[in-house]
Amino acid sequence: MVDARGLGVKAGDLWLLEDLDFSVDPGECAVLVGPNGVGKSTLMRCLYGMQQPQRGRVLIDGAKPDERSVSFRRKVSVLFDDSDFFAELTPLQHLELLSGSFGEDLGDFEELIADAGLAERARVTAGHFSAGQRRRLLLLGVTARPHRVLLLDEPERALDTEGKEWLVDLISRSTSAGAAVVVATHHQPLLDTADSVLELW
Repeated sequence: MVDARGLGVKAGDLWLLEDLDFSVDPGECAVLVGPNGVGKSTLMRCLYGMQQPQRGRVLIDGAKPDERSVSFRRKVSVLFDDSDFFAELTPLQHLELLSGSFGEDLGDFEELIADAGLAERARVTAGHFSAGQRRRLLLLGVTARPHRVLLLDEPERALDTEGKEWLVDLISRSTSAGAAVVVATHHQPLLDTADSVLELW
């Protein structure tokens, strides 16, 4: 489902990633680890088609990733550090918007919101949320929508202990449903439950 071969990406005159081979099958979770600045987010951007490598190639479900493609965006769900939400919408309205955009029943909205720990904020606009609540809302959105590939860049940021436990469960649900998941993280429980770990140095 996710396949990178001979990947090379430069940062100025230096190779940030070089001759990297990386693959994730359906139903698997791969974790990216390494110090800040080593290239985890760069690899994520290459997998989503936001950045083009100088060498090698990336295939997602057998095709070159293209974030501008509607068909690509319908099967690849992504959370980057700069992912945003609609501050003027409530969690219920966010899910209604997702459901309408994808033309699919996402399930019981109230139940999904409660599972995310946002039951008491279901009808409060997201602009009034704390950082942790905003992160929960973003994670709810990227996991509730249909996806065959899930890309998460340090999703544990701003989450409390309970939120991190919920995150681990969310990823498990995605892989159980057959999605290929790639997570850049420093969170040990995600490392412990991953099918593979790619160390970048």
